[in-house]
Amino acid sequence: MLQDSVETSECFLFEGLRMPLVLSNVETLRFAREEFLVRDDDVIIVSYPRSGTHWITEILNLIRFNGDPTWIQTVPVFLRSPWIEDARFQKDLINQNGPRLMVSHLPVQLFPRSYFSCNAKVVYILRNPKDIITSIYHVSRGFVYRKQPENFDEFLNRFIKGDVHYGSWFDHTLGWIKKRDMGSFLLIFYEELQRDPRGSVEKICQFLGKKLTPGEIDLVIQHSSFSAMKENKMSDHFAMDSRLQKAIISPMLRKGVCGDWKNHFTVAQSEDFDKFFQEKMSSLDPGLFPWF
Repeated sequence: MLQDSVETSECFLFEGLRMPLVLSNVETLRFAREEFLVRDDDVIIVSYPRSGTHWITEILNLIRFNGDPTWIQTVPVFLRSPWIEDARFQKDLINQNGPRLMVSHLPVQLFPRSYFSCNAKVVYILRNPKDIITSIYHVSRGFVYRKQPENFDEFLNRFIKGDVHYGSWFDHTLGWIKKRDMGSFLLIFYEELQRDPRGSVEKICQFLGKKLTPGEIDLVIQHSSFSAMKENKMSDHFAMDSRLQKAIISPMLRKGVCGDWKNHFTVAQSEDFDKFFQEKMSSLDPGLFPWF
């Protein structure tokens, strides 16, 4: 049953999922799913929060312009690649001509229904949930209006229960991974981008049907590095978005590494989480995930 009530000053419930009020509302989520028309030439980046969304967005922005950083250095990231569920940009997206590059954290059941009957491309980025938990924990402690988690263990338990923005990571991931056999769907891992940036960029280019020279790929890698994005104010959603400036004091780009969870999880927490992970994801080949 649809629940329309705003629960706190920073989130609301939509079909049982906590959603960030700073980005969307009940009306925009309904419009996104039921009325937003996805086109055949659209490219949509989909992810669970803190999975490397802005990194892969920067990469695709650079691929579009053959590695030339002019666009990413002069236009804020949320204007280059608007969010489908963002209340401010839905009308602009509807009126935008030509191929669109869009972003979304929406789970598959809330995603625009029109996507599933067209040829638009989705790039789904997946990251070790332990690192996601660590990243969200630090970012959530920077929310001005949100009740702060008392400690990491408390937040870990909330995450496992899906009592966080966009709901359960497990449900989100399972829902989208089941779409990976679609010809218009690319699954890419944060860890893969870290380990082999060139191979990852080449894979993305092949998926998009975009041919870049070795030198152009070098430029994409150079200007999408963590240090380059850290220096580029236009790449920092939190710094450029006035709404987020009022709500969040944490930096968007924190560390940009794999394995920081080891500095936060106890051995017992890690073992318990691994057991829960294996139970929830038992329908998938464990060899799919690069962090095991």
